[in-house]
Amino acid sequence: MNLSMITAAAKRLSGHARVTPLLNAPLLDAAFGKRVFVKAECLQVTGSFKFRGAWSAVSALPAGTGGVLAYSSGNHGQGVALAAARHNMTAVIVMPSDAPAVKIDNIRAYGGEVVLYDRATEDRDAIGAALCAARGLVLIKPFDDAQVIAGQGTMGLEIASQAAAAGITACDVLVCCGGGGLSAGTALALSAHAPGLRVRTVEPAGFDDMARSLAHGERLRNSATTGSICDAILTPMPGEMTFPILKQLAGPGLVVTDDEAMQAMALAFAHLRIVLEPGGAVALAAALFRDTSPTVICSASGGNVDAAVFQSALARYA
Repeated sequence: MNLSMITAAAKRLSGHARVTPLLNAPLLDAAFGKRVFVKAECLQVTGSFKFRGAWSAVSALPAGTGGVLAYSSGNHGQGVALAAARHNMTAVIVMPSDAPAVKIDNIRAYGGEVVLYDRATEDRDAIGAALCAARGLVLIKPFDDAQVIAGQGTMGLEIASQAAAAGITACDVLVCCGGGGLSAGTALALSAHAPGLRVRTVEPAGFDDMARSLAHGERLRNSATTGSICDAILTPMPGEMTFPILKQLAGPGLVVTDDEAMQAMALAFAHLRIVLEPGGAVALAAALFRDTSPTVICSASGGNVDAAVFQSALARYA
């Protein structure tokens, strides 16, 4: 995994993924006494950054590949389903049965086949392996895949350029983190193109495996697999490929509560007019409630939220 792969992924993504804006709201800055810049990946194709990695991985497959399989709580699956459809491939997405309905519905609308499992009692890896063997599918992992990391790293290339245009040469870049694909790819891109910008991972309380792993210098596992509203970023432990990159390049991880993520959703809508899902709002929550620096950049990594959850956030904090 290296910078040249990210550059190559950016070329393949050109014309397919969006260059998302780096947003800033003066009233939000005034309310929190700092400059907060939000990389709006909720406006990306399929509603999250995951399309970057999905397109990068699918477009790098050999000609004649018939089908792919992905594990996903929803956003990776949507990206893979659409990328596969546009490459005339089938896509099977293995999803937890408690995934948001909007994500399940979207994957089917993009042409993907959904296979549901119970994340508390069933092994998604075993389910996926059996399907790949039986149907000749190629597995595209959600974060431990070099081409996926390369695709996610294109967000870092954009941040480097946009930060320079805004006159930002040094600050923390807070990134919503599950397995670490977006964080690792972004850290690699920034280390080359904007070395004054330091990635810090952000996770929900109780599922802070990356933050704990970075603090201890080795991969640690979460004790639970469910129990946070931030479904998009609940992973058992940091990735084998992503953790070494972040161990070398990232700062200490940050942790926010579910309530803080919900409050960030309401603030993002009020000040930036963007819609975020809870897992996609944790970096903004950390920027507002945890990071103490005068200028901060954060990823708004996804906006695929069920209406009831979004309405709850607005009702509680608007």
